[in-house]
Amino acid sequence: MRRFFANVWTKRVVSLLSIFYAAGAFALCWFSLFYDIHIHGRVSQCLIIIAISIMALVVMLYTRKQFVTKLVSFLILPPMLPVVLLYFGEWGMIIPIIVTGLLILLLSGAGEGLKTALGTVTLLLYVFGALGYFLFTSFFVIDDNTEVVAKGVSPSGRYRYRVVNTLSEETENSCTSIYVEPNYADKDFLFATFTLKNMERVVDLTRPVSETVNIEWKTQTRSEITAELNAKSEHIVVRLSDKALEKLGISDADHYTLYGISSKQKAALGKKESDFNDILLSDIPDDKLSAFNLGKDQSGSYYVLEPTKEFLAATGFAEGSRIYLRDLTETQLRAFHIIIDNAIYLNTLTDAQLAQLGVPESGDVMYFNGEICFRYYVAEIEEYFDTESRHFSLDLLE
Repeated sequence: MRRFFANVWTKRVVSLLSIFYAAGAFALCWFSLFYDIHIHGRVSQCLIIIAISIMALVVMLYTRKQFVTKLVSFLILPPMLPVVLLYFGEWGMIIPIIVTGLLILLLSGAGEGLKTALGTVTLLLYVFGALGYFLFTSFFVIDDNTEVVAKGVSPSGRYRYRVVNTLSEETENSCTSIYVEPNYADKDFLFATFTLKNMERVVDLTRPVSETVNIEWKTQTRSEITAELNAKSEHIVVRLSDKALEKLGISDADHYTLYGISSKQKAALGKKESDFNDILLSDIPDDKLSAFNLGKDQSGSYYVLEPTKEFLAATGFAEGSRIYLRDLTETQLRAFHIIIDNAIYLNTLTDAQLAQLGVPESGDVMYFNGEICFRYYVAEIEEYFDTESRHFSLDLLE
């Protein structure tokens, strides 16, 4: 048996187990960046992490001269920096991993010069990382005086909400905010639950603080909500993602939007001064496009009628050439008061298309003091809660 454990191939195979411990540190780093942690049983969690760390340390000490273990010894501590900063205070989880990382870094079979160099880099990383983080949270994060006055879950269990009073010395700056977030994106483990950061959406903001807080949920069908919204206005727009537009077979030309329409241009369209300031380009009759310095060819593609010399000089287009909107960047389109807004009139979407966009046949509608403030329908169409994407931003550090 002694010869078996002394065999170099046994050590090489066993050293592969250390990869799992390093992978756990990286996974915890990833969770700390994108999730908040809620620990259920701190003592039990701490004991389990200590037990796992001791076993990992024994394995790594046994194989400390193997290349895999040497490599792992340098990989455990760096990813733990975000964990220390963002889960600050969860010492029962953090300390066992940090201690294990330090011990294997000091006791691994790597050269002393390499260990000294990488240890120094890691130490500086922690010092400057912690300094930068605490400076950021001290100077750029606003510490509001807030109070959660109500919270709960929608009837379907798909959403959860909280009502927050933000108090200020100036009464007019105080407000009552209602936040809604998905209740289906949590990661549940034995001793902890991880909830996605920055998924909350403010669906209602009342100034000053509302004295009455009455939250009511109802279940409505897709067709009922469509009828309600279309009855309110025929100009209600929804903004779809590029993926959703592609799913419906809608091209860029179908969602060019003209903004800042002048009084003269409104008159050309037979509209009043008080009417809309934005309109989908596809809603303008072909014979009225010239009022916006635009034209349309036989294939249905839009182009600029008379580009200015300044525009031609700035963009490099040849004078006399036909400039199509599809060839312009978003910045260049703004020169003609056009944006690609992904805005679609709700009344142009059929019930089948709404279903294609993932809007369930029925869902939750939230009322605050008798007024609708949240519809599942709009949340699904406009993808309020994109739980699959992960985008790093400074907001995640708050």
